[in-house]
Amino acid sequence: MIGAPFADVKASPNFGPRRAGGSIDLLLLHYTAMQSAEAALQRLCDPIHEVSVHYLITLDGRVLQLVCESQRAWHAGRSFWAGETDINSRSIGIELDNRGDHPFSNKQMRALIALCGDIIGRHNIPAHRVLGHSDVAIGRKADPGARFDWRRLALSGVGVWPDLKTWHLNAIVEMDPVMGEDALRARAQFVKQAADYGYDPSFGLEQILSSLRQHFAPHRRGPLSRFDCTLVAALNRLCN
Repeated sequence: MIGAPFADVKASPNFGPRRAGGSIDLLLLHYTAMQSAEAALQRLCDPIHEVSVHYLITLDGRVLQLVCESQRAWHAGRSFWAGETDINSRSIGIELDNRGDHPFSNKQMRALIALCGDIIGRHNIPAHRVLGHSDVAIGRKADPGARFDWRRLALSGVGVWPDLKTWHLNAIVEMDPVMGEDALRARAQFVKQAADYGYDPSFGLEQILSSLRQHFAPHRRGPLSRFDCTLVAALNRLCN
C-alpha cells in the first residue's frame, strides 16, 4: 500500500479511483467527533456508511492507514476549494481522534506533523493547500475545530500562519469594524480576496468570514474588521 512507511495498515473497503486523473495537491484535516479511535475506525471501515479517509491518528499518536494514497478516499463530501469541487480526487485526508471539545494531545500533534511532512515531501503539496474540512465545506463542517493548533503546525513546516508582526497592525484600530463609506468596498474586497485564496465565493461574507476565522482566528467574533481584511490580504501574499 502506497503511503507513510511508519503507518500501521487497517484497510478500509471504502475507496475508488481518483477521477479525471486527479493529482494530489491538497491535504485535508478532520476530527472524528466520535467517542474513541476504535469507534471511528469501525465506521470508516464499514461499507454501509460509505465514508473513509487515508489516515487516522489516535490520541496516543499511533498512525493508521486505511486507504492507499493513490486511491480516492471518501472524506470531503460536498466541498469546494479554488474552483475545484471534487476535493476527494485531489486530496489526502487525515482524521484525528478528537470529539472537537478538547485539545489535541501532544503525541497526536507530533505524529500529525511527522505524517504531514512525509506526505507533503512525497507529493510536493503547497503549504497554503494544507486545509481543514471547515475551509472547504463552509457552513457544513467545523473540523478540525477551534481547539486545533494551526499555528504550531505551521511553525513545524506544515501549512501557513501569517506573522502578525509583519503586518504592522495597530492592536486597537485594526480590530475596529469596517464602517462608513469604506464598508461596501471593504466587504467586496474581502470576499474577492478570500475567493482568490480558495474559499467558495458563492457563500455570503458572514459565512466566508466565519470559515476563515475558524482556521486563522478562531476566537474572534463580530462584524468584518480591518484585522480580517489584513489577514486575507496576507494569506494571498503567502501563496503567491
